[in-house]
Amino acid sequence: MTTFDPSVPPPATEWVLTLSCPDQPGIVHAVAGALAERGGNITESQQFGDPASGLFFMRVQVQADAGRAELEAALAPVVERFAMTWELDVVGRRRRTLVLVSKAPHCLVDLLYRERYQSMPIDVVGVVGNHRDLEEIADFYGKPFHHVPVTRDTKAQAEGRLRELVAELDVEVVVLARYMQILSDELCRDLSGQVINIHHSFLPSFKGARPYAQAYDRGVKLIGATSHYVTGDLDEGPIIEQDVERVDHSRAVTDLVAIGEDVERRTLARAVRWHAEHRVLLDGHRTVVFH
Repeated sequence: MTTFDPSVPPPATEWVLTLSCPDQPGIVHAVAGALAERGGNITESQQFGDPASGLFFMRVQVQADAGRAELEAALAPVVERFAMTWELDVVGRRRRTLVLVSKAPHCLVDLLYRERYQSMPIDVVGVVGNHRDLEEIADFYGKPFHHVPVTRDTKAQAEGRLRELVAELDVEVVVLARYMQILSDELCRDLSGQVINIHHSFLPSFKGARPYAQAYDRGVKLIGATSHYVTGDLDEGPIIEQDVERVDHSRAVTDLVAIGEDVERRTLARAVRWHAEHRVLLDGHRTVVFH
């Protein structure tokens, strides 16, 4: 039995701070100084200045006895001085996640497995399917399944239900795990930076439907997958992660699909993990990813 010793202070909370702002001298010094004033001990720090956009990006992990209110108060003058966009969170906090699916199971199974057994820092609070094919998988993992069918005539109502679920379940991240529906421009704008998609191709090549058939017709030697944030432009949102596998002329379309599904699941898993760990910052149409 573990006994409580009041003479031993509780472990400090580890926080993660991410920020972006116009690049200029003194940012790192100001941030580090503000954290040090509250007894913060920086355990990890990464930064990047983008000469193309003129923006500076930073991710800091810091151990501190201070609570959120104290840290936010310490950082407030720095945020105002440098016109920062910023976020402060507890390291390892599981992000409330809604997964959207159609009929392909591999990405959903992989995410739920990683959440349960490999410390993926997400909390899947629901699975939404426009078909019922994957309801049994959601049930197996103890996840509520919501059947929201989509047709040309019911698309608006279906997106209305998605909005309701996002609000009711306090969703922070929406993952399109081979969800074969296109979200409206309005919904993409409202959830900007919160929706992650997996595209079964190495973008920008082979957009839209049947990319493996397109790749086969072109005789490609590499096939890949791309995970990106969703925008109103089909398959053109800021890219988070990509991966590839080498193939040759002997592979049939069915072979490419099987190989591709393996690439898809691991590419999506990395993108979701990095997003949940606050390692991905938006830089216009691009991303900065701190590994």
